[in-house]
Amino acid sequence: MNRNDLHHLSRIRLREAKVLLDNNCYEGAYYLSGYAIECALKACIAKQTQRYNFPDRKFVSDIYTHDLNKLMNLAGLESDYKLRKADNDFERNWAIVKDWSEQSRYVYGVTEATAKDYYSAVVNRKNGIILWIRKWW
Repeated sequence: MNRNDLHHLSRIRLREAKVLLDNNCYEGAYYLSGYAIECALKACIAKQTQRYNFPDRKFVSDIYTHDLNKLMNLAGLESDYKLRKADNDFERNWAIVKDWSEQSRYVYGVTEATAKDYYSAVVNRKNGIILWIRKWW
């Protein structure tokens, strides 16, 4: 899997999330919206990979996570995040998005409001998390 694959997967998962959201399938919409963020952050990490360089073992081990906070740091976005978090709307969106987990694929009972709030935090045109990440991928 390479950076372009991760770009593509992120976009696909967001489209799928929207279809599910529009069809009242809130668990899937929530899960796939978070998965889109994970793929986007991993694309940022892939961008850092230097051709022919042998990566540090700890770094390689660390990137195989689903924790969005850890991935944001590994992607090198922490300093920009600190600058952006002065924007209350952006900070609120990150607060909504950051606690997603791959374990959410097993969760049922996600409410319409939760799924819509999550999706909105991801795609908001002014301060959505996916737009912020895409500037760096």
